[in-house]
Amino acid sequence: MRLPRKSKKRRAAEAVASYVKFRAIAKAAGTARKGIAGMAAYKAAKRAPAAAKALPVVAGIGAAGAVAARKRRRSEPASA
Repeated sequence: MRLPRKSKKRRAAEAVASYVKFRAIAKAAGTARKGIAGMAAYKAAKRAPAAAKALPVVAGIGAAGAVAARKRRRSEPASA
């Protein structure tokens, strides 16, 4: 049984289609990997003690307070 010959256009189209499929599979695998990592971090944070959960919030508030204090010191006129 003879297979029909494929034209250059058809071979090129099939090559592009297979490339696009492989790229979609690779992206889906990467997204799944990131999702699994995110879920693991979420679960670990859920099991953490209350002090550890509050640490990022406290650190953020402290950093914001430090920035605000620096800005306030700069904006005050120099008293002689």
